[in-house]
Amino acid sequence: MNLDCPLPHTEDEVVLLGHGAGGRLTAELLDTLVLPALGGPPGGPLEDAALLPGSAELVVSTDSFVVSPLAFPGGDIGSLAVHGTVNDLAMRGALPVALTLAVIAEEGLPLSELRAVLTSAGKAAHDAGVPVITGDTKVVGRGAADRLFLNTTGIGRRIPGLEPSAARARPGDAVLLSGPIGLHGTAVLSTREGLGFETDIASDTRPLHRLVQAIAPYGADVHTLRDPTRGGLAASLNEIARDSAVSVEIDENALPVPPAVASACDLLGLDPLTVANEGCMVAFVDPAAADGVLAALRSLPEGADALCIGEAGTSPEGRVVLRTLVGARRIVDMPLGEQLPRIC
Repeated sequence: MNLDCPLPHTEDEVVLLGHGAGGRLTAELLDTLVLPALGGPPGGPLEDAALLPGSAELVVSTDSFVVSPLAFPGGDIGSLAVHGTVNDLAMRGALPVALTLAVIAEEGLPLSELRAVLTSAGKAAHDAGVPVITGDTKVVGRGAADRLFLNTTGIGRRIPGLEPSAARARPGDAVLLSGPIGLHGTAVLSTREGLGFETDIASDTRPLHRLVQAIAPYGADVHTLRDPTRGGLAASLNEIARDSAVSVEIDENALPVPPAVASACDLLGLDPLTVANEGCMVAFVDPAAADGVLAALRSLPEGADALCIGEAGTSPEGRVVLRTLVGARRIVDMPLGEQLPRIC
């Protein structure tokens, strides 16, 4: 026996950047580690926000923001934190009531940058009509964080009659989109890497609760709302198709991809469908109500470019398909991991 032969070496599993990307690796982490550890059942629909136990109208959501760089065309980590949490509440049909804001700052961060970020967050909250009522501040040593992380929690109150859920999409639903896709992810990446697209692309970060309020009169006809942030439109559509047990078919001719975003994605080898957004939402609505919902969305500046991009079907369940420009069909998979790290 050769005692000099090395034993097989296996490394412990570790957290990867892709585990935070909102794709298949995130779902795997949640189902196999996070939910079992916290006593939650794996495999169920994971919403952007949850009803508080014992309440039929109060909704809560929490989120952390680790974007790099801290400022980018169209916004910064402060406004992004407010908008992201307001939007998560809105996707459950809720208007924001109050926010919390926690700061984790790295030693050495210039106070001028911290002041600018917090001023931006305060302005975003004021513009959204929601107060920041409490928070926390922590400082960690140099190298223990990347300059600045923010965490926000939001409490919202559901609009009566509006109960959207990722599990409520139905066959025949019209799939509506409130605006262009790909702006946020490409704006952040272009700034971070100095790619020169900054003059053509700005993040779409903005609150969406007023859009949701505008379509509230359609009540039960609004089945599902989702803002396609991490993982982009591809991840959101796959999550809805899975949780609602429907198929989804979208039309490439209808997809609103700005020319500058298309150019950036071509250069970087990215699919605009998987690039993060921070100021648009996808809605699954009863086809009889689609025209009215579109008109309501288009009545506000943030929904002026709303359009129908496809429809839900019955088979095969959980599959998302794109009708291409040449009339072919290709499957739109759930993204595996992180194409653009540190963007939200």
